[in-house]
Amino acid sequence: MKLKVRGIRARAVSAPMKRPLATSTGQVSTAALLLIDLQSDAGVTGRSYLFGIGRHNLAPIAKLVEAMAQMIKGDELAPLEIERKLRARYTLLGVHNIVLFAMAGIDMAAWDAFGQVLGQPLARLLGAAPRPIPAYNSKGLGILPIKDLVKQAAELVGEGFRAVKLRLGRPDAHADLDALRAVKKAIGGKIVLMVDYNQALSVAEAIRRGRTLDDEGGVYWIEEPVRADDFAGCARVAREVATPIQIGENFMGPEQMAQALAAGACDYVMPDAQRIGGVTGWMRAAALAQGAGVEMSSHLFPEASCHLLAATPTCHWLEFVDWAEPVLKNPVELKNGHVLIPTRPGIGIGWDEKAVKRFAI
Repeated sequence: MKLKVRGIRARAVSAPMKRPLATSTGQVSTAALLLIDLQSDAGVTGRSYLFGIGRHNLAPIAKLVEAMAQMIKGDELAPLEIERKLRARYTLLGVHNIVLFAMAGIDMAAWDAFGQVLGQPLARLLGAAPRPIPAYNSKGLGILPIKDLVKQAAELVGEGFRAVKLRLGRPDAHADLDALRAVKKAIGGKIVLMVDYNQALSVAEAIRRGRTLDDEGGVYWIEEPVRADDFAGCARVAREVATPIQIGENFMGPEQMAQALAAGACDYVMPDAQRIGGVTGWMRAAALAQGAGVEMSSHLFPEASCHLLAATPTCHWLEFVDWAEPVLKNPVELKNGHVLIPTRPGIGIGWDEKAVKRFAI
């Protein structure tokens, strides 16, 4: 029996965040999400969501999702075929940025529906066995005063995680170093600590600060020290700095990840589900990481990312945030610093419709 796509609904919400996150490039105080429901003619609904950074970005993304929905209405519920068709339709405009976001949201919803039809969680659908995925707590430690960082560091570790991430990128390098030392002292030597500059530095400054972190020690990786698409510059940093360089949340599709790997731009990669192209794009990227012998982590979207990492040969770390939790019926489960993959068919997410109505834009 061939199942067909009956339609797609997109709804915008602004979900409250327990801890607003300040980075070197701006602050996020609420989670602007686009909830996607893909209905099939068998009564199965596939679900996914996209992160719009700011609520003003949700309307154009929703318009793209709605336009794509008309293109695939009546098509067979076959995620790879849907992706192929949409990619062809948008070749001239370019499959990047919010065009790719919209495609990724539809792709994830299609895979969710596909898993429900077959009665299997996404991890098993991709050929993997569901297992606990190691996660680091990324819900805080932004650009904050020292006393607030110390308090948050203790709270984040207290939630059962064995790894946390600190945002750096203050105008004064000494202030960054003071923040790093304070957090290291607060969490102790057994907790893994990553740092993220959010593209704040020039190449020369990234090398200078990176060498300082080398001397300081205790940093697991340095994330996005320079502009995300400057692969040549990032490669210079990776050559000059001993601490591993992590990039990837801004890879626009697996094609851009291939370019970064070819340039030697990083030691680790961490694609983002909506920027890499959903489940389909992720699996292509995972093959690239395996071929390059590079560990692969995730960025945001823990609900889908846990399934995807289970099927990733070089699985590394899952970035855990709870930003979608206010509108979810079944939030991600955690145990001993690991995310547990749900056994429900598909991705395993459902909406708390009362909350969706409350936070609707």
